[in-house]
Amino acid sequence: MTALDDKTIVRDYFNATGFDRWSRIYGDGEVNFVQKNIRIGHQRTVDTVLSWLEADGNLSDRSFCDAGCGVGSLSLPLAQRGAQAVYASDISAKMVEEARERASQIPNLNNIQLEVSDLASLSGRYDTVICLDVLIHYPESDAAAMLSHLCSLAEQRVLVSFAPKSPVLNVLKRIGQFFPGASKTTRAYQHSETAIAAALAANGFQVQRRAFNKAPFYFSLLLEAVRTA
Repeated sequence: MTALDDKTIVRDYFNATGFDRWSRIYGDGEVNFVQKNIRIGHQRTVDTVLSWLEADGNLSDRSFCDAGCGVGSLSLPLAQRGAQAVYASDISAKMVEEARERASQIPNLNNIQLEVSDLASLSGRYDTVICLDVLIHYPESDAAAMLSHLCSLAEQRVLVSFAPKSPVLNVLKRIGQFFPGASKTTRAYQHSETAIAAALAANGFQVQRRAFNKAPFYFSLLLEAVRTA
């Protein structure tokens, strides 16, 4: 699979069956046990990011880029908490459409911009760049280039979460390969924490904090890296 192939797969999936599935997961309606577990796990990652950012006490003075915003699970509450500006994008037009609909239901939310864009096409400069649970859709061979681009957009800090390499995840992935069909999602890629940290360091960012969120059907390692050069 080339990067372009994976990008096309991700775009097509989240504009079709993937949107139906993940918009429910990121919503508050009825879901099955596995989906509920993923919802809880993802929300914990979002809550961790929000708590770290709020602890700084300077949201009103900071701009944020949420790369791969989905339906706005992070972007919308970040804007509601008074961020100076939130630029949120997703490769899926359906996801962005849903995020805009959710934003329209929040009174006086005028500090957020929602756009359809793939990660490589993002531009601008932001105090903090955030990319949650996106790298799982792309192979490790492309992660360094993706992180390099994200780092080029960040003035001060990058936060990224991904599925870390582990024996448990390897087993779950192998089991999933026995069940092909319409229920399958995009290809799931795991990433080495060492490799991710090295890619950040190569672009002048040093990991300062980490949080590992482990649940039966959701594994995510969150890294916060600050600019050192």
